[in-house]
Amino acid sequence: MNAVTFAKAIADETRQQIMTHLCCQWLCVSDVVNKLGNVRQPTVSHHLSILRDAGLVTSRREGKQIFYSLNQDAIMTCCNMLVQNFAPEKIAINSIEVVDSE
Repeated sequence: MNAVTFAKAIADETRQQIMTHLCCQWLCVSDVVNKLGNVRQPTVSHHLSILRDAGLVTSRREGKQIFYSLNQDAIMTCCNMLVQNFAPEKIAINSIEVVDSE
């Protein structure tokens, strides 16, 4: 995934809320709908599809239901990529500070 795909996927406030709810747990679409409260099921499914296509959520099937969870490895990879691309000097400064503090 590139930085633009990541940024587009997390640009929507509803998708950010969905990601928050999927952090550290598996939820089906109806669970996400209930947690959001004001978003209809087709809209949640649409947003989950965007997040899944971007690799930010993983899914697993149990019978007729699909459960989703945040892909924390992908989040870390994307965040690291953003820092490397747009704040490389901060990486160098932080590396120096770590070495100096030892």
